[in-house]
Amino acid sequence: MGKNSRERHRAKQKAAAHAKRRSHSAGAPIVGPADIPAQHQPLAEIISDALRARQRRHAADLKRCRTLLTDGPGGAVGVQTVNRTLFTALLREVRQAWERGWQPAELVRMARREHTARHARQMVDAIAAQMRVYAKATVEPRWQAQLAALDAQVWWDHDDHYVDVWGEQEKLDRAAAIDHLLDLMHLLKSLPPIEPTGPMPGGAQQIWQASPSRDTDVDQRMLDRVRALLAKAESTDFPEEAETYTAKAQQLMARYSIDHALLAAGSGGKDKPITRRIGIDNPYEAPKTLLLQVVAEANRCRAVWMKRFGLTTVVGFPADLDSTELLFTSLLVQATRAMTALNPRPDRYGRNNTRSFRQSFLTAYASRIGERLNSTTEEVDREMAASAGGANLLPVLAARSEAVENVFAAQFPELTSFETPISNREGWASGRAAADRATLQGKQAVAR
Repeated sequence: MGKNSRERHRAKQKAAAHAKRRSHSAGAPIVGPADIPAQHQPLAEIISDALRARQRRHAADLKRCRTLLTDGPGGAVGVQTVNRTLFTALLREVRQAWERGWQPAELVRMARREHTARHARQMVDAIAAQMRVYAKATVEPRWQAQLAALDAQVWWDHDDHYVDVWGEQEKLDRAAAIDHLLDLMHLLKSLPPIEPTGPMPGGAQQIWQASPSRDTDVDQRMLDRVRALLAKAESTDFPEEAETYTAKAQQLMARYSIDHALLAAGSGGKDKPITRRIGIDNPYEAPKTLLLQVVAEANRCRAVWMKRFGLTTVVGFPADLDSTELLFTSLLVQATRAMTALNPRPDRYGRNNTRSFRQSFLTAYASRIGERLNSTTEEVDREMAASAGGANLLPVLAARSEAVENVFAAQFPELTSFETPISNREGWASGRAAADRATLQGKQAVAR
């Protein structure tokens, strides 16, 4: 039995013991994410008051509401009622965040970013509970992949006891456990609408059955091969071996992207740009985002940084988005390895300047990679246009670039640009040198 399974088994034992202590009916169903019943309206008002007090930083009002929720009306049964009402309210906020465009992995990421890893674990539980009402066939593959990566599963026996058994598992008292739920509800309420990147659960079945425009099995096999090649290229200590792996990956990616473009154009298919979001974590968010932007543009995609949320939205055709994600991930691994291998000298006053060095290093790295990618892209375009049957390629690519620009402009009509400050010349020079040594693991380098 693995570690996660053992933890879930212990949690279920605790839940069962807790249920026995509370003497709830053995036949009581699991409470789903339905709206709060009318008889619980007073509790709903207390929760609303607590969230308003938290928003306005009214400590006394928040403490009063927390006490009412912690104690519960009428003993054990009242505590269970509070638990059910709190958890149902949390699930409703999760559902509404999905309706505003947010995805499961993004909600967990925001919980960790704004609060703690413990909040993130509770967000995973809320997502698992909310997913109970959707048939798997109505959940699109990228959502399913996120849920699998999060290991989102319902491990507790009854929603009426989730608050308490979760607190026991996290070694928190009841008041602290309730505070965590209120934190998550406040966070979810504060998230603004963002561009949907696919259908939310319940709406994917018709879309995926009616529009089988991509051979997803073939695509997945090819992408798995590319990922395996890139992993070997990043892990080897021998440059010649890395070049062999990346050359094969580049060849696969080039065929993948161009084949999709020509197939869509030749068949009159309705292939069109879509939106994805990629998380960018601290430290050094700005230069990492710059690297993603230059990779996206070289792959005929457009990217914009949502600084508050640590997310970058990328617009492009599916095959080009796949190339962007794979290439960005590989180059970031190479940049990080090269950066951490260097020990910057103290400045003339003897101060540690590691942070400014690394900020400048990554900025220079991204800038130089962008130059290399754009140069190679232009070379590939010229060679492909001159090859047999290449006369139709450039108009097809131009049309796709225009389609991407139109979708991007519609989503982001007003953008603010920024400059990443450079304060360390040694870091800048080292970053450009590292970029010159980097292997361009994607479709751009195939014609080199």
